[in-house]
Amino acid sequence: MSLAAGPDAALGAKRHIFAMLDVDGDGVISMPEYVSRPTRLAQALGLDVEEPAVMAAITAHEQLYAAMDADGDGRVTFEEYANWAGADTFDTSCRPALGSLFDLADADGDGHLDREEFTLLRSALGNAVERARAAFDVLDADGDGRVGREEYLGSIRSFVSQGASLMSETLHGDAKV
Repeated sequence: MSLAAGPDAALGAKRHIFAMLDVDGDGVISMPEYVSRPTRLAQALGLDVEEPAVMAAITAHEQLYAAMDADGDGRVTFEEYANWAGADTFDTSCRPALGSLFDLADADGDGHLDREEFTLLRSALGNAVERARAAFDVLDADGDGRVGREEYLGSIRSFVSQGASLMSETLHGDAKV
């Protein structure tokens, strides 16, 4: 993966994200696969799935899944995902769902994640702990030990829409971490 942005990079990013979301590797994203994201994070945080914030995150993910599933058959193919994903859909659909995960991980509710919170979030979503720690360092450019919500979501938006993001390169790139 390269930090060079463009149509080929964006398509490559979509392929990578799709493969990450297709947990069982069967070539489609099912509702249970997608909605497991907030549930996995809640379990990692020791939260009950019945807590209001967890339920809100699950609802946001169910709504996002419905938007991705263009034909409503309960199976999101890569073609559906690739046609759907982009900057506009990130802003209208992904931001609330991914923001809800950030908010769950933000234990003190200050709008920032420390290294431990960030690592827990990313590892619950399937990233290696070492890569999550390195990605935190990339995002924490000012070295204050915190990553803000908009900084985090903006990095994901860049990856989805342009195929380039320092955080995503660190989390998913070929570089040894």
